[in-house]
Amino acid sequence: MNLIYDPWPWYIGGPLIALVMFMLLYLGKQFGMSSNLRTACSALGAGKAADFFKFDWRTQRWNLIVVLGAIIGGFIASNFMSDNIVSINPEVAQQLADDYNITSANEAYLPTEIFSMENISQPKNILILLIGGLLVGFGARYAGGCTSGHAISGLSNLQLPSLIAVVGFFIGGLVMIHLIYPLIF
Repeated sequence: MNLIYDPWPWYIGGPLIALVMFMLLYLGKQFGMSSNLRTACSALGAGKAADFFKFDWRTQRWNLIVVLGAIIGGFIASNFMSDNIVSINPEVAQQLADDYNITSANEAYLPTEIFSMENISQPKNILILLIGGLLVGFGARYAGGCTSGHAISGLSNLQLPSLIAVVGFFIGGLVMIHLIYPLIF
């Protein structure tokens, strides 16, 4: 196993996530990415426009470091430590080709049929991305957090609302891919 370039197996990644969660719990912190957007907006002065952003963002500076680390780490991993190809089960790749006309499985990180520059620049796709972004943002605020916050932090705290939210995320994903996606594309 090439430790730096290959994906880490579950028995390494899982305990590392648990270790980070234990450290956050010990420090009285919670993990999630949607709260970082609130902190960033507050730091940039959004509190003048909406009461939601009126709080002492300096107490949440560590959230901004998490986002910065995720951005820098993602850039480094994507550009210098990966071939940007995800290996997909051949049966799943065939199903993607048959059901959704996605033939780029095992050739690219994201399906080029959806995410290539020429496809993203089409007005229909820009509208879909904007509406999807608004729905995800609204959903994260309505659910009281994002998928990472509920699934990692909330479940590790044994919070029932997080369990309900995670079940809702999965149901929403299934509805999207099986009912709505075929109508859009």
